[in-house]
Amino acid sequence: TRTASRHDFGAVCFDGEKVYKSKFYKELDVLDRVGSGDAFASGFIYGLLENKDLQWSLNCGAACGALTMTTVGDASMSTLKEILQTMESVSAT
Repeated sequence: TRTASRHDFGAVCFDGEKVYKSKFYKELDVLDRVGSGDAFASGFIYGLLENKDLQWSLNCGAACGALTMTTVGDASMSTLKEILQTMESVSAT
């Protein structure tokens, strides 16, 4: 957290042997941070349920969480297409 309206967002996962780090989103313009943890969890779990590896799942969760912080409201309104685009881009805005 840089300020109340400016955050960095990323995640880390340890599988018992290896540490995974998600893509790191810097200096997000936060409109509402409530729900970003839930959005992260939903993206991460989605990846696991789709039989994606931990790195992909972690990146999906981070993208979901970052996108949720940059929209008004406490729930992710992002589509899968937007999440995948964010995973490939350099920012979540």
